[in-house]
Amino acid sequence: MALFNSEDASINNVISKGSSVSGNIKINGYIHIDGDLEGNLECSGNVTIGQDARIRGNITAKSMTISGIVYGNLYAQNSVHLLSTSAVIGDIQARKVQADEDVIMHGHCICLSEENSYNEALSNWQNTQAVTSKIVKV
Repeated sequence: MALFNSEDASINNVISKGSSVSGNIKINGYIHIDGDLEGNLECSGNVTIGQDARIRGNITAKSMTISGIVYGNLYAQNSVHLLSTSAVIGDIQARKVQADEDVIMHGHCICLSEENSYNEALSNWQNTQAVTSKIVKV
C-alpha cells in the first residue's frame, strides 16, 4: 500500500539524529525527523518520524509514518502508519490507521474512511473534549 503521492516522494526538510528543535514548526512539503522536537508540527505534505526521533507536541499532516516516540496527538487527513518501534502517547485522528505488531499506543483513535461518519465521530469527540476540559476537579 503506497502512503505517498509521487509528488511528495522527495524530502524537502530534515531534522537529523542528534539535532534538537524547540518551538512550533510549519512545513510546506515533506519532512523527515530523526532528532528531537519539542513543539507542534504542522505539515502540508507527509511526515516521517524516524526510529531515533522523540517528539513532544501535536503533529498535523496529510499522512504520516511513525517509528519513533511521539507524546502528543496525531491528526492526518489521510493515513497514519505506526511501525513496530513506535510509541504514541496521545490521540489519533485519521481516515486510515495501520499499526504493526509491538506498537505502543495510549490514547483515543478515530479512524473511519467514510467521510460523514468520520466527521460525525470527530465532532462528537471534540465536543466531549471541550466539555471535559471545563470540568473542575476537586
